Amino acid sequence: MRAYQGMRRFQQGNVCGWLMRIAKNVCIDMWRKRRPEAQSTGLDSVSPAEPESLDHVVAMNWAFEKVRREMNSLPADQRRCLEMKMDGYSYEETAERTGLSVSAVKSHLQNGRRMLWSRVQGVLANLP
Repeated sequence: MRAYQGMRRFQQGNVCGWLMRIAKNVCIDMWRKRRPEAQSTGLDSVSPAEPESLDHVVAMNWAFEKVRREMNSLPADQRRCLEMKMDGYSYEETAERTGLSVSAVKSHLQNGRRMLWSRVQGVLANLP
């Protein structure tokens, strides 16, 4: 819709790049709207939380601790690439900051994700 509305303003150049930029901006706008700090914090919009059972809280804390331990046990480059990805860094930014190539970053991310998932999937599947 935004591309259609902005067709008159498009001069010359790379149409694909122009469309990609519009798509990126739409995604950024949606992300900003969904951030917790961007949402209303008035008391009338807050519904009381459902009380969680002690078993559920203990199981969640144990699962979080297990994931944290397993993250820390990953090889350093895998852990660093995963942490940077979770912080929102792109492949290129991660490569630049770590001194690795982009292909190495992608490889470390893929291997780190697989290793982490294989180690914690049983823990996460058994949560109450």
